[in-house]
Amino acid sequence: MADNQTARYLVTYDIANPRRLGRVFRFLKKHGVPVQYSVFLVESNAAKMSELMVKIAKLIHPDADDVRAYKLPDNGWQISMGASILPEDVLPGGLLISSEHRRK
Repeated sequence: MADNQTARYLVTYDIANPRRLGRVFRFLKKHGVPVQYSVFLVESNAAKMSELMVKIAKLIHPDADDVRAYKLPDNGWQISMGASILPEDVLPGGLLISSEHRRK
């Protein structure tokens, strides 16, 4: 994939300190959409994603915190259960399992 082609990335984090956690959350909120606690969906090209991760590295403590980014495949799939903060079309191609499909 060329550096200028846009892709979707799942960025996850586990931050030990509440102040650093807030900083990382606010930073990522400027660049992506929160999909769950400590999980963001970011649309970016590879070069800008690398820059974003370098900036995040300056916000965290490497011995105490963990931040990861996963490039999502173009034709990937998802299964979503329960309440979601995202509209269904944010991650197209997914399977939404509603409350009537779950066991009681």
